[in-house]
Amino acid sequence: MLKYQKSVNKYFLSFFLLFILNSCVGSSSVGLFGSGVSVAYDPRTVGMQIDDSIMQKNLTARLALSEKKYLIYVNTKVLDGNIFLSGKVDEPEEKLKIIKLAWETKGVRSVKSAITIKGETNFKNSAKDALITTQLKTALIFNKDIKATNYNLDTINGKTYIFGISITQKEKKKVIEEAQKVYGVKEVIPSIILVDDLSRNKN
Repeated sequence: MLKYQKSVNKYFLSFFLLFILNSCVGSSSVGLFGSGVSVAYDPRTVGMQIDDSIMQKNLTARLALSEKKYLIYVNTKVLDGNIFLSGKVDEPEEKLKIIKLAWETKGVRSVKSAITIKGETNFKNSAKDALITTQLKTALIFNKDIKATNYNLDTINGKTYIFGISITQKEKKKVIEEAQKVYGVKEVIPSIILVDDLSRNKN
């Protein structure tokens, strides 16, 4: 009986370790802008990632309390305490309200908005914008000098907004150049932070 019990315990221990290892592998595939990306690509410290995550959840919760539709139509991203907003709303007053909520988030360092009013664009332009964003994402992925997973892209009426973190000034320049080469882009508006400019990397 004792021998059988040891065998059972060994089996469950092996199963548990396998579960833990698989969980670790799964969690390592979450990156700066979503799943499927290695955390090794995220240049932020662990503490900085935690702070940003808390800020983002705080802002998302308050947006949802204000208007549930904002969860669908408004995108938020927090990097080193800098809040980036994009998406579309119905009225100009809503845009101002969302920016105000972002500035009221504890720990915020800056707020940059790419939110537009729905009436300012149409279906045809939206389709073109989606194509531009897709083409730029592809270009960044295939450029070996760029960590594509560190960038979030949004195109509105031909204006391409780039949010993210660059390892070097050279990488930042290449990202902007790739955006400028995409057909249909009228203007590139980068909000790219350099690793050296991250708050906890400064003396």
